[in-house]
Amino acid sequence: MIFSTLEHILTHISFSVVSIVITIHLINLLVDEFVRLYDSSEKGMITTFFCITGLLVIRWIYLGHLPLSNLYESLIFLSWSFSIIHIIPYCKRHKNYLNTLTLPSTLFTQGFVTSGLLINMHQAEILVPALQSQWLMMHVSMMILGYAALLCGSLLSVALIVITFQKVIKIFDKSNDLLNDSFSFDEVQYMTERSNVLRNTSFFSSRNYYRFQLIQQLDHWGYRIISIGFIFLTIGILSGAVWANETWGSYWNWDPKETWAFITWIIFAIYFHTRTKKKFDGLNSAIVASIGFLIIWICYFGVNLLGIGLHSYGSFTLTFN
Repeated sequence: MIFSTLEHILTHISFSVVSIVITIHLINLLVDEFVRLYDSSEKGMITTFFCITGLLVIRWIYLGHLPLSNLYESLIFLSWSFSIIHIIPYCKRHKNYLNTLTLPSTLFTQGFVTSGLLINMHQAEILVPALQSQWLMMHVSMMILGYAALLCGSLLSVALIVITFQKVIKIFDKSNDLLNDSFSFDEVQYMTERSNVLRNTSFFSSRNYYRFQLIQQLDHWGYRIISIGFIFLTIGILSGAVWANETWGSYWNWDPKETWAFITWIIFAIYFHTRTKKKFDGLNSAIVASIGFLIIWICYFGVNLLGIGLHSYGSFTLTFN
């Protein structure tokens, strides 16, 4: 009873703190002068990390195993993974480009945990025989850490695509204006307009230098985070294959979860392949990563809705009060 009460308190505290931090960041978007508010938001995210860590430890103690046996527990671990990704740059005193992504991600996962839709999974249950293995911690933790890193890296790629296409549209509009002006005046006016356009273009280029730097940073950080996530995902798939062989007598069974995990791995392998080709720029790999973002959610969340296959013990039924 005490453990259940503590779990309930920590879950709602973490969700409340993340909601406050989101509000602080929205205020900072409107008013840049509130530097102290930004520092408070970072400390709030650290508080959230410790609350979720305490929640996992408490559930681990009274369950007797790492809480990763169903969707409710894996969502808590996913929130913990997002908070880890958020605070690592802060601890290293690096500029945190990820807070815009990790904060809503943590809010979404914690909100789903506290919504009551997974209330049937809150109670402690005896593990099914297939999960009574030391491979549970290795396989599931690596997979979820991989999902978290790949989701953050993919979101950075989505941001890169949005900013790049905004830039392309503006440049295209500028080109159209130049063509219209060129054919609307006589030769002297054309030369005058051309010099004016060149000066405006120079100003336009200097004004968009920050945007170019931002695109480069998004590409750099997206690649680094996806690389880490891909390593975790690979370790998770390999450990899962070994575990499957011990439990079911086969390394691979092509059930829905395994199939979509393999598709996820293939998509991000293509992502790395596109980056090795000089003819492909960062935009092409970002498009692949954005596709991977959707595939991850199908693999992690969508397959659980089916409730079929060898991983059906991770499925759930929505419960409405």
